[in-house]
Amino acid sequence: MKPESPAEVLGSFEEQVMLAVVRTGDGAYGMTVRRELEGVTGRSVAIGSVYITLDRLEAKALVTSERTVAGADSPSRRVFRITPAGAQALAETRSVRERMWEGVSLRSLLRHA
Repeated sequence: MKPESPAEVLGSFEEQVMLAVVRTGDGAYGMTVRRELEGVTGRSVAIGSVYITLDRLEAKALVTSERTVAGADSPSRRVFRITPAGAQALAETRSVRERMWEGVSLRSLLRHA
């Protein structure tokens, strides 16, 4: 059954980047998002791919960014936040993923691995 007007369903890396923004809260700038992704996934992530994805998400109005004021001991940073549309896209993506997993059992496949 297909919803009438679903929110955007995110790609896997888009979802991971947005979740990293949520998890890092007010300090969500490129490098902290990258560190969160690497810490949770255990994989190396290129900072360029993080920024490209954040720019694409911002163009889709799923995140916003604001430049912080540089302090005496900290540089100016572009900080990201999830928009309401972004939160809806995350919720829809999670819902679709959970529906896809319904009834799936990997037990027999994993026994042969």
